Amino acid sequence: MTVFTHVKQEDAQKLKDLGFLASEPKSTYEVIRYTKGNVTATLYTSGKLFLQGKEKDVEKIAEKLEGIGKKQEKIHFRKEEGWMIGSDESLKGDTFGGITIAAVKADAKLRQKLEELGVADSKKLSDAEVQRLAEEIKRLVPCEVTSLLPEEYNTYKGVTMLLNKYHQKLAQDLQGGIHVVDEYPGCTVGNIRETKAESKYLEVAAASILARSAALSQIAFL
Repeated sequence: MTVFTHVKQEDAQKLKDLGFLASEPKSTYEVIRYTKGNVTATLYTSGKLFLQGKEKDVEKIAEKLEGIGKKQEKIHFRKEEGWMIGSDESLKGDTFGGITIAAVKADAKLRQKLEELGVADSKKLSDAEVQRLAEEIKRLVPCEVTSLLPEEYNTYKGVTMLLNKYHQKLAQDLQGGIHVVDEYPGCTVGNIRETKAESKYLEVAAASILARSAALSQIAFL
């Protein structure tokens, strides 16, 4: 997959010149969607253009699109085997919110689909991109999300106990897989604990998106 940022709708005309045909957008976040052979080009309201399909074919198209927007540097996640579960959290009492925790489970095939979807560390995405990707992730992979409002969050004496409890619970609910946790102070759960895991493991990146999406919904509710 290749991504261009800061792409204007009129720039997408170049896709038609390359033989792409318009197709029906699949979400409210899509401005246009074009296809040619096995390559799909989707322009989102964020101004990001995603080219998805076989790597060689995508690269050929990307070369011809140089000059429209800015080509985004590729994210290189670790290549893992078998089922993996990634978990991450958001809010942790920031401002006036509670806490949201999410876990995502994937194997090699689902990891490839998550990558094609454009999953990345949620901190590098806009709110609109987070909400769009969260919808797609929920449809694509097994996942769990917990959202605790401030009243319940404040009943815990410390955030560490709460995080250990829910990171472990959500992973157990997904039933099987190597559990990777975005490490926090006092973390005692998970098979793999790493800081900045959301930039290394696709499952954790996807979980960070779900957690932030739930956080945005919680803040809007409050």
